[in-house]
Amino acid sequence: MTLQECYAALGGDYDEVLGRLRSERMIQKFVLRFLEDKSYDLLCASMESGNYEEAFRAAHTIKGVCQNLSFTLLGKSSSELSEALRNGYTPEADALVEQVKAEYQQTAQAIRAFQEATAG
Repeated sequence: MTLQECYAALGGDYDEVLGRLRSERMIQKFVLRFLEDKSYDLLCASMESGNYEEAFRAAHTIKGVCQNLSFTLLGKSSSELSEALRNGYTPEADALVEQVKAEYQQTAQAIRAFQEATAG
C-alpha cells in the first residue's frame, strides 16, 4: 500500500497534505505518529464518564490533527462533535461520537495497513 492509497482508504486528501508538508517522508512521519496520539482514548473515556469538557478538548485535538494531516473524513466528524460539545453535553453528541469512533477505526486501520506494507 502506498501513502496515496492509505489516504484514499482513510478518506483524506493526499494532494492537500503534500502541499502543506512538502515531502512524502514528512507526511509518512506524522501519519504514523497519529496512532500514538491518546486523544481518541481520552475522548472515549471522557464521554463514558460524562466529563464533557474533557471530551470537547479531546475532540478538538483530534479535529486539529486531522486538519493538519488532511484526514478529511475524520476531521469533519470530529469538528462536528467538537462543536456539539463546545458548551457541554448535547443529545446530538451521542450520534456524533459513534460516527467519530467508526471513522477513527477506519483511519487507524488504513494507517496500520500502510505501516505493515512499508515494514521490512
